[in-house]
Amino acid sequence: MFMRIDKLQIELPKNVEPDPAAAAAIQELLGGRFGEMSTLNNYMFQSFNMRGRDKIRPFYELVASITAEEFGHVELVSAAINLLLNNSTDGNRTNPDRAPLHSTLGPDVKNMHHTLINGNSARVADAMDMPWTGNNVFNSGDIVLDTLHNFFLESGARAHKMRCYETTTNPVARRMIGYLLVRGGVHQAAYAKALEELTGVSVTKMLPIPQISNKMFDETREFEAMGLHRILYQFSPEDYTHLGAIWHGEHYEDGLPLEVREGVPEGHPLADLTEAPSSGVPGFAPEELEELSQRLMKNV
Repeated sequence: MFMRIDKLQIELPKNVEPDPAAAAAIQELLGGRFGEMSTLNNYMFQSFNMRGRDKIRPFYELVASITAEEFGHVELVSAAINLLLNNSTDGNRTNPDRAPLHSTLGPDVKNMHHTLINGNSARVADAMDMPWTGNNVFNSGDIVLDTLHNFFLESGARAHKMRCYETTTNPVARRMIGYLLVRGGVHQAAYAKALEELTGVSVTKMLPIPQISNKMFDETREFEAMGLHRILYQFSPEDYTHLGAIWHGEHYEDGLPLEVREGVPEGHPLADLTEAPSSGVPGFAPEELEELSQRLMKNV
């Protein structure tokens, strides 16, 4: 089962100017072939479907605990997209004859579906607005083959994060990507170490893929200084206690000790996204919805 915590894994900048072009670009990190929807669903269904898991417990626990973290990564990329779409339309205009959504025709808008279909919010799609598909999920049942695929998936994801980072200087997008480069690097290294245990092949000698250190990126340095490139979280208060059977030793790059940590990251509050009444979000009279919610909460 899953437990949800009403926080983001990191804090994202607030009160930034709308940037629909950056929002469109980082959609690739959400719904692309190597996006967070793909990593989540690959690992989730592999963990659901793993047969004989009690006999291969450390490998099951690895993919199961990373699944839980990937839920938070889907949430984090969605939060970044939503922040970049904040105030991207004239949300205060409720007179349809004044064309309050005219800004969606502007040169910086790369995905009109953000507004026309989703009401200024993230899409379950890639940067070209192609919907994410379950065909992106690979689950053969063979533990070596699936782990090798996951290593490949994390490597492709890392390449796409780097390219998205290089498309924009937006602080929201870059902070989110910097964090995911660090955490994705943990997953890439964890699957490499799992393959080493399964096959005896020194897979970590191939790292990093692509061959660019995270230390090259300004937005990764804060998270690496916190040791987040060496920590594998259990994402459970008491389960997945055998991760250390795989995640042990030293980090392949700086030689510092790897660590398994109980529970989840500290987390930070979600940004309260601005209303867009011209799009009917969350309704055409948000003040009435607020009044209704306050009356309901008095009964709790």
